[in-house]
Amino acid sequence: MLQVIGIDAAYGHARVLHDVSLELEEGEMLFIVGRNGAGKTTLLRTIMGLLRPLKGSIKFDGGDIAGLSPEELYHRGFRYVAQDKKVFGSLTVRENIEIAAYSSGEPLSRAVDKVLEIYPKMRDFLNLKAGQLSGGQRQILLIGQALVGTPRLLLIDEPTQGLAAVVINEIAKILKRLKGQLSAIIVEQNLPLVTKLADKVVVLKEGKVIATLREASEICNTDLLEKSL
Repeated sequence: MLQVIGIDAAYGHARVLHDVSLELEEGEMLFIVGRNGAGKTTLLRTIMGLLRPLKGSIKFDGGDIAGLSPEELYHRGFRYVAQDKKVFGSLTVRENIEIAAYSSGEPLSRAVDKVLEIYPKMRDFLNLKAGQLSGGQRQILLIGQALVGTPRLLLIDEPTQGLAAVVINEIAKILKRLKGQLSAIIVEQNLPLVTKLADKVVVLKEGKVIATLREASEICNTDLLEKSL
């Protein structure tokens, strides 16, 4: 489905990714782990077209997509949830969902239903300004918006970062529910969550892939993951 083949990426003269490759099959949930500064966010941004690779290729369904704009990739089914948890704070939750519905061409009622399917409690906040939501609620809203339309590839950057344990559990339940329904690449530092949900784990260090774990025995070994970081 998705192949990242030998890409380098940089911000100006600062090269961040070095010959990075990974492969995602249809329906897989792939997690990217690594220490701060390893290049995890840069990798997601490059896949999403927010940063053009200096070399290498990115293939989706066999066609090279490197250089396509985020808008073009959006219409191909790519969805990107950044780690900043930014919503339109002055708009209501329903209006935030309406923006996603308009962009995807999906009816608003169906878009709202998709958010409520993954988090029924959001019904109580539909008419609340999105800026009044907690960080965890904003994160869940953004994941819900990403499911509007016909997503094929979900890219999520640090979904549980800075959140309370109870909210992390809610997000873990949502990701578990999505598992197998669509393909996903998720940057995550919570290793117990990774071991529970991952079909594949890519370990980044200093912008390079140092390990790709595919076997359940490797993925479920938290000690092995920690030693890889």
